[in-house]
Amino acid sequence: MTGELYFIKTNPNIAKINLYNKLCREEENFQKFLQPDGKISLEIIKDKVKDSVEELTREELLNIFLWFNKAYPSDHEEIKTQLFINGIDLFYEIQSPMHTETFLQILSEYEKLSQKNLNYIVNAQNFNQFLIYGIFLTEIIRREQGKENILSDYLKPDNKPLYELAENHSELQSLDDKSNTDLQKYFNDLYDLTKFYKGSIIQL
Repeated sequence: MTGELYFIKTNPNIAKINLYNKLCREEENFQKFLQPDGKISLEIIKDKVKDSVEELTREELLNIFLWFNKAYPSDHEEIKTQLFINGIDLFYEIQSPMHTETFLQILSEYEKLSQKNLNYIVNAQNFNQFLIYGIFLTEIIRREQGKENILSDYLKPDNKPLYELAENHSELQSLDDKSNTDLQKYFNDLYDLTKFYKGSIIQL
């Protein structure tokens, strides 16, 4: 999973039943991903899942991902299906290491400019503000390359402070047209997939 970025929505009520029962049924198998102190770590994870899957740390959630990846090594869609059945909805992913690095660079710059800290788990409203900022930023770069983004024009009237914030970000002005087009697609897609969502978004 190195160099890839995954975006997750959770269903704690489903995870409380399905994922918890799966962990109980396959304790020995899952413990292999939890060395050292596998038994203790397993009990901590089970307790968290029973309460809310969103209480898992990034490392604990990553171990669950690795476990599912190991179970279905050649079928990515089956991994996503099984995660979904167990209350973890992997709804979007960026698979290019270069794009992942740039996306995270934009996120880091946004956190500095906005003075907001978006942890690996963040409520959808705050995540949505970042996505709008990303849409504006990539549109500003594309406009300088002679292209426009209709979604940016639609969002601008209601989000002028975010647009001004994007105008202050100059580090990525040298981004080539292809990379910027790909990034713009990620921001647009993620915005469409989360704009009405009220829960938490996890980046893994």
